Amino acid sequence: MEKSNWVIDPTHSEIGFKVKHMMFTNVSGKFNAFDARIENENNDFTSSKIVFNTQVSSIDTNSTDRDNHLKSVDFFDVDNFPKISFISTEITRINDSKFIIKGDLTIKGVTKNIQLHTEYSGLMTDPWNNTKLGISVSGEINRKDFGLTWNAALETGGLLVGEEIKLISEIQFIKQ
Repeated sequence: MEKSNWVIDPTHSEIGFKVKHMMFTNVSGKFNAFDARIENENNDFTSSKIVFNTQVSSIDTNSTDRDNHLKSVDFFDVDNFPKISFISTEITRINDSKFIIKGDLTIKGVTKNIQLHTEYSGLMTDPWNNTKLGISVSGEINRKDFGLTWNAALETGGLLVGEEIKLISEIQFIKQ
């Protein structure tokens, strides 16, 4: 069996999320500093071990004030918990292009097993003869499960920040 190692191509990847704001619109955000690697056998995606890390201080929601609040102790507490990490534990094939990735997500020192829906685009060789692997990833987590509990009540009822976080990422990996 041939072992393969892959690293994320940050210029062709985006790690994003959405959360309800004031209970009726979604606010989008992303992380600008991240790294990931995949190890697998014979380029078989189901045999992959995926390790992902992002620097929480790179959060970008298109609002400096909101980003600074998210970095504070009210939310991520980046001084004490600078990284979010994910390590896959199991990959299950649904069909030729759809997979479920299960793994351990750690946010703010709390680790929970989550499930991510993944669309695998397959392998491609770019114009510079690099072998690439592409995936689209989506999932949902409850931020309270990870100790992200800050909120504010609205005068009209409800809460300022939703509990469900939609994870949305487009990722390219380069074979080493």
